[in-house]
Amino acid sequence: MGEIKNLKIMNRLLLLLMFLSVNIYMCGQIADKETYLNAFVGEMNKKWPDNRTLNVVFHGHSVPSGYFKTPVVNTLHAYPHLVLCGLKECYPWAVLNVITTSIGGEQSEQGAVRFEKEVLTHRPDVLFIDYALNDRGIGLKRCEKAWRKMIERTLAENIKLILLTPTPDLNEDIKSDNAPLESYATMIRRLAAEYKVGLVDAYSLFKSKAGAGEALNMYMSQKNHPNALGHSCVANEILTWFVR
Repeated sequence: MGEIKNLKIMNRLLLLLMFLSVNIYMCGQIADKETYLNAFVGEMNKKWPDNRTLNVVFHGHSVPSGYFKTPVVNTLHAYPHLVLCGLKECYPWAVLNVITTSIGGEQSEQGAVRFEKEVLTHRPDVLFIDYALNDRGIGLKRCEKAWRKMIERTLAENIKLILLTPTPDLNEDIKSDNAPLESYATMIRRLAAEYKVGLVDAYSLFKSKAGAGEALNMYMSQKNHPNALGHSCVANEILTWFVR
């Protein structure tokens, strides 16, 4: 009798978990790439004298900062600058600033501390956040709290937000679902769906390349920093949110 009772309890718990999973899926959905930035794209299409200065801000660590093989900083081949070049090709009338507020070696708790004074002060129209590589040093629980803080402040200001999953670290096996960065990428995808913001899934992009047999070192300047080719892959994914 005790075993039957325990089995019934287990079945009820499984049904409850299935119900909660379905509700999370139904309630949370990543922003629609085709429509999320429509208003911003409309602003980029305006000509003088109806246009205005637009600000795209990249917040994070060494990768958006442009560090290649440390201490070299290759700003002009880092993904924020490549995004600026791509946007200007598509929207020649746009008065557009791409601003990096990222700091090499920083993790999301540190980025959240200076978020108000050093990020929001730029009055971004679109904001990108990229911290997962360094967040391994503080753990999932602490970094999720910091990401939520930045996300919620961004949305409170009615700023469009796009989250990035990490670029590779060659010290890990990206093809393994047990790789440490996989759990951080999963957290970021979940937050993007929960808050209905944009997502650039760089981790999945490079994981697919590795799964197809590509050697990821061709995309890297050192173990944890992309080279120009790696940055161009990320920039191209970002541009899919803007190009119509």
